[in-house]
Amino acid sequence: MARDIQERIKKLIIDQRLPSGASLPTETELMELLGVSRNSVREALKALQAMGIVEIRHGFGTYVGPMSMAPMIEGLTFRTVAGHYRGEDSLLQLLELREAVETGLISRLVGRAPEADPAELDALVERMTQEAAAGAVRAETDRAFHAALYRGLDNPLLSEVLEAFWDAFHRVRTDLADVHQDPKITCSQHREILAAVRSGDAVRAEQAIRDHFGNIRKRLRSSNVH
Repeated sequence: MARDIQERIKKLIIDQRLPSGASLPTETELMELLGVSRNSVREALKALQAMGIVEIRHGFGTYVGPMSMAPMIEGLTFRTVAGHYRGEDSLLQLLELREAVETGLISRLVGRAPEADPAELDALVERMTQEAAAGAVRAETDRAFHAALYRGLDNPLLSEVLEAFWDAFHRVRTDLADVHQDPKITCSQHREILAAVRSGDAVRAEQAIRDHFGNIRKRLRSSNVH
């Protein structure tokens, strides 16, 4: 019954083509529209809020939520941490998931990087060079590079999924593993990824991504995270 009410509210959002932030019917209106009790409506809305589908603003009403990847990130993070404490290589599994997605996408970027704001990508590589010289490439810079690179595919959903993988991986890694990096290697690998994409050589681009993730995998294994 609860799931059915959730599905009917989702259908209402879809059928009325309501965007994020749009106001939803009041609890009383939903009760009449769906023919269910107030408690049933509240339970359904709370469940939908947990999924980011609706947003309950106490004293103001209920609105279409941001529909973000936050629940996915929380799920990935919790699963990885729980798996780690059960003795599983869950952090490496999450890394392999990221690697599989990026390796599959990189060839599609070949020849298209100039469309992804080359000035931004060049600036990020230069920032990495400066950070490496100072001792460490910041995670925020690394993240910004990957986000800018795949923005060239002009697929907002894909960008959100990649951000979710990144967020979960780095939140878990920070908690579970003391991973030492060689900033010069990190910098050179990102420079090679960009150069490979711009070269028009899909094979070279895929290898650059594999080398990058291979380096992260090696550091994870050598950190003895278990």
